[in-house]
Order: sequence, then C-alpha cells, then structure tokens
Amino acid sequence: MIEFTFWDIVRNLLLAARWTVLLSLAAFIGGALVGLVVLFFRIAKNKWVKRIASGYIALFQGTPLLMQLFLMFFGLPMLGLRIEPWTAAVLGLTFFASAYLAEIWRGGVDALPRGQWDAGASLGLHYLQELRLIILPQAFAITRAPTVGFLVQLIKSTALTSIIGFEELVRTSNAINNATFEPFKVYGLVALIFFVMCFPLTQYARRLERRGCALSRFMYVD
Repeated sequence: MIEFTFWDIVRNLLLAARWTVLLSLAAFIGGALVGLVVLFFRIAKNKWVKRIASGYIALFQGTPLLMQLFLMFFGLPMLGLRIEPWTAAVLGLTFFASAYLAEIWRGGVDALPRGQWDAGASLGLHYLQELRLIILPQAFAITRAPTVGFLVQLIKSTALTSIIGFEELVRTSNAINNATFEPFKVYGLVALIFFVMCFPLTQYARRLERRGCALSRFMYVD
C-alpha cells in the first residue's frame, strides 16, 4: 500500500477534475453545434429529412452511452481508424449530447404559437430568416433551463469515459484507491467534487425555470 496524505489525494483528484471539466465543455459545445444541425433537419418541411433527424435522435437516445463509447473506441479501429481515448470520449459524448439538445430545442420551437411564424411571413421574411430572427431566439430562451439541466447530466456522464481509458476524475480515483485502499475517503471526495461542479448549475437551472414560468404568464396569448 502506497502512503498518500489527504492533501495528496485531493491534489491529484483536482488535477484530474480539470480533464472532466474540459471534456464536458468540449462535448457540450460540439453537441450544441451538431444538435443545431439536427434541429434544422427535425423541423424541416421535407418529411424524409425529418425522418432522418428523428432516426438519429432515436438511435442516440435509445442506446446506452457506454455502448456508444465502446463503438467509438473499439469499433472505429476495426475500420482502420486509429482513435485515442480523448477523441473517442469527445465524439461519443458529442453525438450523445446533440441528440438530446436537438430534442430539447425542438420542444421550444413547438411551444411557440403559429402566430410567430405568421408574423415573420407577414414581414416578408423567408424560412431561414424567420428561424434566425424570430423562432430560434425565442425557442432558446424558453429552453435555457432544460439545456443547463442537461449540462449537469453531461458532466456526470463523463464518468463513463473511464471505461475506455480516458484519464478523468473517476479513472484517477480508481488508481488512487487501488494504491491506498481507502475507498470511502477517495470516492467520497470524488462525489464531493462532482457535487461542487453540478450543484451551482442545478440551482441556476431552477432559477431559469422559475423565471421562465413567470414570463410565460405574459407571453404568447392567442
């Protein structure tokens, strides 16, 4: 058994937490960009384009994230594509996030009354201009709370990337525990670090939700 002081454990876990934060941000930004494309497909007028987007969302929402990470890390090399744990983790979480974000934002688009589209048409705006100037800004405002709530879920989901060898918080904690044999101390600190990262976002999402409920009383009255 290797001797680790309490501060040695804390320091190593905090260093590993940097990679958890970086992975979460990369996956959220990538998921937002891909999710925006999926959203355009999901609300398109062409039924086949909508079906493609619906199938994409169903695929990534209907299969375990762990299996998606396995396919990225172990499956792509079978096709001749060498991939590192960081790349596999980012890609897996990006596609996972994009499916959920696209569906969250689609709910915001569907929540808008038809009059918002008609108002844009009456101003002579074409479809893309209506989306950019009228529909999407309102849809994103409506869905800010669930979007932040999903970010919390994404941060916690990064723990699964330890299975494919990515050196984030959980994988580092496993190595420390194997050296110290102090699971309550090590994993208790890991839980505390995740709580510190997620709790402020959870509270922020709740404030956004309350603010959104208050604003909805005065908006979109047909």
